[in-house]
Amino acid sequence: MLRLSVLDQAPISKGHTPEETLQHTIKLAKWAESLGYHRYWVAEHHNTSGLASSSPEILMTQIAASTQEIRVGSGGILLPQYSPYKIAENSKTLSALYPNRIDIGFGNSPGGSPITQKALTDHHIKPKEDFYRQASDLQGFMHNTLPRNHEFRLVKAGPRIDNPPAMWLLGLTENGAKNAAQLGIGFVFGHFINPKYGKVAMKRYYEEFTPSVNHKEPATIICIFVVCAETDEQAEALAITQDRWLLNVGKGLGTKVQPPEEINSDEYSNEELEQIKKNRNRCIIGSPSTVKKQLNQLAEAYQTDEFMIITNIYNFEDKKKSYKLIAEEML
Repeated sequence: MLRLSVLDQAPISKGHTPEETLQHTIKLAKWAESLGYHRYWVAEHHNTSGLASSSPEILMTQIAASTQEIRVGSGGILLPQYSPYKIAENSKTLSALYPNRIDIGFGNSPGGSPITQKALTDHHIKPKEDFYRQASDLQGFMHNTLPRNHEFRLVKAGPRIDNPPAMWLLGLTENGAKNAAQLGIGFVFGHFINPKYGKVAMKRYYEEFTPSVNHKEPATIICIFVVCAETDEQAEALAITQDRWLLNVGKGLGTKVQPPEEINSDEYSNEELEQIKKNRNRCIIGSPSTVKKQLNQLAEAYQTDEFMIITNIYNFEDKKKSYKLIAEEML
């Protein structure tokens, strides 16, 4: 049986406020737990008017406090913008508060535009090639395993708990898979961003995985857009708001989700229709049986046993129902 999890970017639907959106995140986390989803992760985005998830660590605290068993995580913290030591302390504090429930997913994203990155780092931008060193340091601070000759060997990340959170590297390429494999941590492939290198990345991760203090065996998750309704036709009707949202994001036109009544597919240019078709490679749209069939096919292709589902449609109740229908079909 496949595991199902949720990634929430906290997208703000047009006409709604950030406050309402974050309350929806809490409600959706409770809903996902009641349906049997395994994890609930929240994203990190900056300098955007349409995504309310800017500080995953703070959101994770509220989600974990509002639920009982579901694993709570970040998808993902922008490691290059911060100190590995501080991330380790935030993470271990969360894990001390909610033992054996916290996942720390992190990635190599700059966090936005060049000026946004400068603001995040206070002008101290680290070179891209420094990422592996940072990830290794993060693992060392998490587990107190820094090498004896490391300059920070005597600096301990507190609180000094026995079971630090699980670490997951978010990636889109073979390089990300290689880094995760060499570190011996979990690998999350962002099919929802660009599926192009998915199969080769997963193959490399499995072939090169080295057991570590973090993971003894390879562990993978595929993150993908899914919109589900009772019929394929109903799912397609809901998905037009996600199609429009993806178009807008791609063009830099804004990140709020527009209502369906503002969307007229007849007004799309040929170029936009082609882009929507291309974006659909990042998605599964359909009835429960359609979604199940396509997820099972992808699971075989990727050799994974877990999917993390992201659903960025306009109506919150339709989003809840989408997750419910998937769970009823597959869990």
